[in-house]
Amino acid sequence: MGGADGFASTLEGKKERAQNVKGLLEGSQMIFSAPASSLSVKQVQGLRRSLPEGTTVSVVKNKIMARALEGTEYEVASGSLLKGANMWFFIEQDIGATIKAFNAFVKESNTKDTHFPLGGVIEGQVLDGAGVDAVSKLPSKKELYAMIAGRIKAVPTKLARVIKAPNTKLARAIKLATEKNNE
Repeated sequence: MGGADGFASTLEGKKERAQNVKGLLEGSQMIFSAPASSLSVKQVQGLRRSLPEGTTVSVVKNKIMARALEGTEYEVASGSLLKGANMWFFIEQDIGATIKAFNAFVKESNTKDTHFPLGGVIEGQVLDGAGVDAVSKLPSKKELYAMIAGRIKAVPTKLARVIKAPNTKLARAIKLATEKNNE
């Protein structure tokens, strides 16, 4: 996009960039933004490498982002989140892992005071920074599947105990009754 010919600054370049961002939005389960200022290229590259597969991070100008948001479930972000230089995270699958990777990056790079989630959108709902952090604490799909599988696996065992319990109690009662009679 950019380069020596300046395509990114032309009207066609901006329209193309807005369409690319719209494509990222369509494939995302959640988006969130964080301040983009004062990060080196090396730091941003390290952040990108630390993110799980299916997450894209991009610095998008506010006007281009506003155009891309039009007509999507993320349009609610156009009011409060389009201020200042923002780095946008487009999350396709693992929301918790993405936010945790971002928080680890911020801690490691010592930028916790200046770089934090400004807010985000999930299922058409705008979240503030605390809401974005709260979402990261929810279990991932894999964790939920493991919990469900564990509980399903436990059902036959519990069922067998319930079915076997009355017979065991009856046998104990008979044994106790016969022991008392024999004494």
